[in-house]
Amino acid sequence: MDERRSEPRLLCADLVEVVWKDKSGKSRRAVANLEDISSSGACLQLDVAIPLHTNVKVNYTAGELTGSVRYCVYREIGYFVGIQFGKGMKWSQKEFRPLHLFDPRRLASKTPGPTSNSGPN
Repeated sequence: MDERRSEPRLLCADLVEVVWKDKSGKSRRAVANLEDISSSGACLQLDVAIPLHTNVKVNYTAGELTGSVRYCVYREIGYFVGIQFGKGMKWSQKEFRPLHLFDPRRLASKTPGPTSNSGPN
């Protein structure tokens, strides 16, 4: 899968509710694990597939984010669904901070300390 986001993804883990309409127009709901998030989109893990371009609502404790499905792939433990947030919709840590949130750039910024092989012999 090509990386197309212009802003960094933050790794996270939290449960959210996803709501969408299936092809027949019936409202569907599922609990999803929020895998990563950026200001313009998110990756969710679900037990069910959601078709490409389906409009979805991602409900969290104090609000919702809306968008559409950009990809849906099955990987061993479930479906990974990429959501691109709608026009004018941006995720903000001030409005929703997932339970577990980590910026992987923090690992890249850590430099290993000096190692010394000299010592008493």
